[in-house]
Amino acid sequence: MLSFKGMRFPPDVILVCIRWYAAYPLSYRHLEEIMDERGVSVDYSTVNRWAIRFLPLVEKLSRKHRRKVGRSWRMDETYIKVKGAWKYLYRAVDKEGKTVDFLLTAHRDMAAARRFFEKAMREQDVPEKIAMDKSGANKAAIDEINNATAVPITVRQVKYLNNIVEQDHRAIKRVTRPMLGFKSFRAASNVLAGVELMHMIRKGQFDIGTGVSMSFADQFYALAGQIRP
Repeated sequence: MLSFKGMRFPPDVILVCIRWYAAYPLSYRHLEEIMDERGVSVDYSTVNRWAIRFLPLVEKLSRKHRRKVGRSWRMDETYIKVKGAWKYLYRAVDKEGKTVDFLLTAHRDMAAARRFFEKAMREQDVPEKIAMDKSGANKAAIDEINNATAVPITVRQVKYLNNIVEQDHRAIKRVTRPMLGFKSFRAASNVLAGVELMHMIRKGQFDIGTGVSMSFADQFYALAGQIRP
């Protein structure tokens, strides 16, 4: 459960602001205006601090409720601007389009690809097959992993197989585009965790155990350990 100790605003205000920011193509100033129309005076810089602090915590809490994905993955990386420079968001989905995992890295090389694969496999087990583009770094990372395993992962470097993950990037970019880049790597990584979380909620990737259909907002509150007001 999240701790809001020391926060001047109530938890429901904080959570609704960061949920909207992670779910919709809004800037912090947009949220300041929206909340002002609802009688809540909150500065955009405060919303920024909330997003950086709480979004990765909610995403971390959500992982124990994630359903397992399929064992045929499609992996690719896309670009995210941080302090005016391009960084790399590694992502993978299964053949049904469910998000496997994600990782923001400063470099696009074998070491970064291997960190992503190892993180994804810790969370979702080892896949049977991975489709990727012609990147030599990505292939080299999988080759290193295969060298240490008894049953190697089948690698398919066929471009059309990656259409699913390339299309899936668009949902993330749609939300991040109004953000106009991030001021720090930490801010980018933390906010992207929230954006990916909301994208997974929309895909129905969580088993919250209520036995009833829940709205996207209710699922977010439940994953954060809060009851929606």
